[in-house]
Amino acid sequence: MRLSRYFVPTIKENPSEAAIVSHRFMLRAGMIRQSVSGIYTWLPLGLRVLTKIENIIREEQELAGASEVRMSTIQTADLWKESGRYEDYGDEMLRINDRHGRELLYGPTNEEVITDLFRKEVKSWKQLPTLLYQIQLKFRDEIRPRFGLMRGREFTMKDAYSFDIDEENSVKSYYRMFVSYLRIFNKMGIRAIPMKADTGPIGGNLSHEFLLLAETGESEVYCHKDFLEMDIPDNVDYDGDLSKYFQEWTSKYAATDEMYVEEDAKKFGDDIIKTRGIEVGHVFNFGTKYSEPLHAVVMNKEGKEIPVHMGSYGIGVSRCVAGIIEASHDDKGIIWPVAVAPFEMVVLDVKPKDEESSKVANDIYKNLKNHKLDVAIDDRNDRVGSKFADMDLIGIPLLLVVGPRGLLDGHVKLVSRKSGNSINLSVEEVQERIIKAKSEDSLQKFVDSI
Repeated sequence: MRLSRYFVPTIKENPSEAAIVSHRFMLRAGMIRQSVSGIYTWLPLGLRVLTKIENIIREEQELAGASEVRMSTIQTADLWKESGRYEDYGDEMLRINDRHGRELLYGPTNEEVITDLFRKEVKSWKQLPTLLYQIQLKFRDEIRPRFGLMRGREFTMKDAYSFDIDEENSVKSYYRMFVSYLRIFNKMGIRAIPMKADTGPIGGNLSHEFLLLAETGESEVYCHKDFLEMDIPDNVDYDGDLSKYFQEWTSKYAATDEMYVEEDAKKFGDDIIKTRGIEVGHVFNFGTKYSEPLHAVVMNKEGKEIPVHMGSYGIGVSRCVAGIIEASHDDKGIIWPVAVAPFEMVVLDVKPKDEESSKVANDIYKNLKNHKLDVAIDDRNDRVGSKFADMDLIGIPLLLVVGPRGLLDGHVKLVSRKSGNSINLSVEEVQERIIKAKSEDSLQKFVDSI
């Protein structure tokens, strides 16, 4: 991608309406623009980040055995009345009528719709377990939408739903999704810690929320310091025993201020740290709360109709974008993990009008692109200082600076956004090292080593 042809409307000054870091930098970096209160248009840079997060989720959910669907955003009120939640949900639900007077709503969540789909299509215990997920826009009519994507009205969410023959198997599905979430957030380049949670309006008696630790987080949290270093399970056998991972990640204390119990935390002494966090995921196991009123039943081995046991599992996809920025930034701008950055690296052409220098920059760009690097070239005819400032603001992990002066000395400069450090390498060596790191799936380690 050539930035001279790319839509990147960056802003130098802090927007007055932005009260938190992520909102401020997303506006300044040209990632989003507000349409109406609490609703945003995603611009090209922001959409690239959002799409990368979605693809990480898809990859891991499919490994966990989930099949992707896409449910409608507009739902019938009849289903919600059948489940008993239509009046209980409150004013956050946007209720509408069509031209025929039928009561509809803009979906804030999808338990009713997915249960209706299941009851129409699945009839036998032989079809279980069934695990379905989607990535979809949702709407909740927040009374005071604020903080950009952290508390908006329209948002992108990944929601999954499990259907099992009994409680024992339903808990196994819960473990499966719990482990999948650990791996999803790790692949994004962030550490999200599972904490026991209140089930709220979703219902059930088993629930955990995943919180990304950030000094600017909305919630006060207490967690064992070991969570900061614990290994994320790799090469998981999703058909094996996953309870060991669940036990490992729930055996040490972690709680938000709402669930904090001082007596329980004191058992771990000085190992408990107090910090702040941002909720990026939530998992629930709620048994037959929806299957019974909606009559989602299957025939068991004995030929008897029984209600299935269910769970639901959400990730705030657009919220993850904002959350990562809250956890990873400095005064200059965003510091993206490689896995979700809008571009893994940018070749910065210091002087596009210099024929020789510009040719080297373009040759490097084309070569890296041919080797599957997600790379852009900053070939804009702007001041060098302005281009550097934009790259810091946008948060590109690797910046490869190509200019006439450096080439006279036989090198180009490679800059890490995370550390701010730079190294000078020959044109050949810098490409070899970057291509090698990409082929070994160790580009983040390479960035961290600079």
